[in-house]
Parts: sequence; structure tokens; C-alpha cells
Amino acid sequence: MDKVQLRARGKQIMANFSTEEKNNIEHELAEHLFKSMIFKQASTIGITISQKNEWSTTSIIERAWKEGKRVTVPKCDPGPKYLNFYQLDSFDQLETVYFGLQEPDPSRCEHVNRDTIDLIIVPGLVFDLHGYRIGYGGGFYDRYLSGYKGETVALASKEQVVKNLPHEKFDIPVNHLITEDGYVF
Repeated sequence: MDKVQLRARGKQIMANFSTEEKNNIEHELAEHLFKSMIFKQASTIGITISQKNEWSTTSIIERAWKEGKRVTVPKCDPGPKYLNFYQLDSFDQLETVYFGLQEPDPSRCEHVNRDTIDLIIVPGLVFDLHGYRIGYGGGFYDRYLSGYKGETVALASKEQVVKNLPHEKFDIPVNHLITEDGYVF
């Protein structure tokens, strides 16, 4: 399968989960993340604001705030297809932009340099056992992660994990993968 087919397959996998299945998997993913050393040791995390068809990130953000962690969320610059992360202290600091995405309002949030982010939770649709991923096709995360020195982790159902994915020289694999069964690597 090529990337377009794999992306479609990943979207279909997410669409096929019942609400109960999705909630159960989200809970397991979050619990495994919370128990991981990479989460425990991180003082600043980068994480997206999830959409309906993605694993919810709300409980992770709330837990990070509760533990006194600094939460940063990305804002997409669609022209150069680049991400900028901003500190989020409240969901009230979000604005709705194109495609219904919720992103930080730069007039109400502080920009955060990527060198100060300890852990980025990288979204995606399909992952392989080497850390490569198929996302939504914009290349935003690969650009941002180029040169990033901190830890990266992806959260995925085991149904979203395959042995190998096609990848190119500019694709950046994640350092860690967690499924509902626990830590994969």
C-alpha cells in the first residue's frame, strides 16, 4: 500500500471504533502514558488539541496541568506548512480556525521555543514498529521535528500499527509508541 491508501486505511480504522471502544482505548492509552518515565520526567509537553476522529487529548492535557507541567499546543502556519507551539494554560485560550481545528490564539498565549519542550506527543493515523508514521499528509510534524532534541511518543491502537511503512529521507520517526496494550518501544 502507498501512503494515500494507508492514510485512508487509518481514517477508516478510527471511524470504525464504537464510542465505547474508543473511550476504553483512550483511557488505556492515557494510563500507559501517565505511567511512562518519559511523561513523568517531562516538565514541558507538546500535544495537539484532538478532533472528533482522533484519540482525545483532553485528559492528558488536564493531567499535565494537574501535575504542574507546562502544556504547549501547536498552531499551524499553512503557507510554509510549519508548526509553532504556544503555552496553553486554559482551553479558553483556543480559537477555531480552518477545518474546525482548535489552536492557540497567539494574542493570548506565549510562544514556546522547541528547545524547551521535553516531550512531544505526535499524532498520526498509522504507525510502524520503527517509529515511522502516516499522518494527515501536510508534513508539519516532520518539519518541526527536524532538529528537535527532546523525546517523542505516539499513541495508537494496536490496529493502527503495522510492521513497516514506506518512508522517505525527510520522515522523522517517533522515539516511542504506546498502544492500549502498553509500551511497544
